[in-house]
Amino acid sequence: MSEKTKKPAKQKVFTLLVQVGRNKNDGLPKDATGAALICYSSGVDEAEAVRETVAILKQADLAPLDVTGYGTIEEREDEGHDIPDEERALMQRALDENSVIVAQMTPLYGDQDADETLH
Repeated sequence: MSEKTKKPAKQKVFTLLVQVGRNKNDGLPKDATGAALICYSSGVDEAEAVRETVAILKQADLAPLDVTGYGTIEEREDEGHDIPDEERALMQRALDENSVIVAQMTPLYGDQDADETLH
């Protein structure tokens, strides 16, 4: 009998917009209702990247409510996104360290929506 050797899955970096609510020790400004976070997360697919990001944010006492995926760097370039060198460097760091990088955190106030703050 021969064993099939399984190729290791190739890690990719995904851009995620995570909206978080309030939690007791979240470190957000007192009058904020939550925050919008831009994260770069490595994973073999977007679902794994989302799971890892949510787990890390929960460990940091944040309360993830919603995650929107914007794809890999290649997918974003195909859609015409302009990706500055600083952003590329953070994506590469997430890939090199197999980690989640929070690149931007914007507190939200009142009825403000996460999508509004990042466009």
